[in-house]
Amino acid sequence: MQQRFRKTGSRRAISTEAASLHWLAEAEPDGGAAVAELVEVGDTWLETVLLDPGAPSREDAAEFGRRLARTHAAGASWWGEAPPGMDPADLATANLPTPAAVEPVWDDFSSYYAEGRLRPYVDLARSLDADDRALLHRACDVVATGRFDSPQPGLCGEVARIHGDLWGGNVVWADGGDRVVGTLIDPCANGGHAETDLAELGLFGSSHLEATLAGYAEVSPLADGWRGRVRLHQFHMVLVHAVLFGGGYVGDALRTARDLLR
Repeated sequence: MQQRFRKTGSRRAISTEAASLHWLAEAEPDGGAAVAELVEVGDTWLETVLLDPGAPSREDAAEFGRRLARTHAAGASWWGEAPPGMDPADLATANLPTPAAVEPVWDDFSSYYAEGRLRPYVDLARSLDADDRALLHRACDVVATGRFDSPQPGLCGEVARIHGDLWGGNVVWADGGDRVVGTLIDPCANGGHAETDLAELGLFGSSHLEATLAGYAEVSPLADGWRGRVRLHQFHMVLVHAVLFGGGYVGDALRTARDLLR
């Protein structure tokens, strides 16, 4: 009998995670990234197959990158699309409201990212003074102009199917016997830009990150100048952490805003 991992949480957090795991797993048969196997779901809990952790090699990390590229390429119908089977109003990142669209609302990445992934968290952050809040809103305004727009990686259509909360801790390196498999957990999946997932992997570190990026680019080349957009695509997660924890994350958010306004 397979061992299970049981997780409890708010109704909206569990709804987000369960629907996101299902949506991301749709890409697995076509070579997409491995996803924690969902076994059972309740209103405020879920169970997945327990993963046995392993130590990845550079090739394991590169293969994860190749597979993540195919997950992104599975696509979404519009910017901010929530996973099928859930109420978009329930979409949550770390229990914080995450705007999602039941139909096309944002015409392009810039408006989706500025108004759906940045500005809401500026408004939620309690530790900002008036000057800090004004600076962050100015940065959101600049993002909304489209100044930082870029094509998706090569395999993707206009909108990618992204994990949405892909810091390194949300990749479990699972021992698969003959190899170690990068496996996605705890997603807030939505229709977004693939570079956001890749940038967030680097925010707090990920095993053999450069090998992951190289493997990704083998099958889905990144648009020119992608390294210069990493801080832009990390801005969402930095703001989420500024809301949750304040402190140094506020300073990091303000530095990012100043960089974007240059």
